[in-house]
Amino acid sequence: MHNKRVLITGGAGGLGAKASWEFAAQGAQVIALDRGGDIGARLGAVGTAYGTVSGSVGWLEADLADTATLAKAIETEIQRNGAFDVLINNAAIYPSKPFMDYADEELRQVHAVNTHAPLRLAQMLVPGMRDKGWGRIINISSITFYGGWSELLPYVTSKGALVGATRALARELGVHGITVNCVSPGAFPTAAEAIHPDPEAYNAQVLGHQSIKHRGEAADIANALLFLASERSGFITGQTLAVDGGWYMS
Repeated sequence: MHNKRVLITGGAGGLGAKASWEFAAQGAQVIALDRGGDIGARLGAVGTAYGTVSGSVGWLEADLADTATLAKAIETEIQRNGAFDVLINNAAIYPSKPFMDYADEELRQVHAVNTHAPLRLAQMLVPGMRDKGWGRIINISSITFYGGWSELLPYVTSKGALVGATRALARELGVHGITVNCVSPGAFPTAAEAIHPDPEAYNAQVLGHQSIKHRGEAADIANALLFLASERSGFITGQTLAVDGGWYMS
């Protein structure tokens, strides 16, 4: 990944920060797009374990739901530092409640962040990839799409949409040397698990479903992303890779 320009949305979160530094350790120039004034502190806390890396991790604060402002921020970043080689659509929101209790605005917000923003970012970054004749787009789905999940309908719907988008974009962009794939994480111990009222019971449930009887780590997702972003995956496109310890198999 030496000198590859990588944009990771949600890049300062539980899975995103680890991926950002793993890419930097392989020589990539990473921009972690996230929101909240503590982006640098969150990235720095993870980065202390890496010491000196051959690449770099910077950050960009933006709200994915505000595509007009997002477009300006991305345009400025590209003008200053050049086109991106890799886009990883990792950010998502996941309000949890019974389906009938979702307000119209909540449904729109989940769609805006989880589905619409990844497509708009692809539109922003593809021209630079096309000019280079090389690019990688990796969308993050979820095992919830395959098993269904109660009280997460907007989130599950958005993750299914990304699987469909992955296939459609792969078909369209392959001629330009751009691959498009999807990673479907299982249940990882991140802040997202805070929505569960009984963590111990949830942990036991996860291990009961997995074929591999230990919890996954953020590095497991980062390794999958590194492979799909590398030259070694150049003949793989339109695919969804489950990284879930053997929970769902297709």
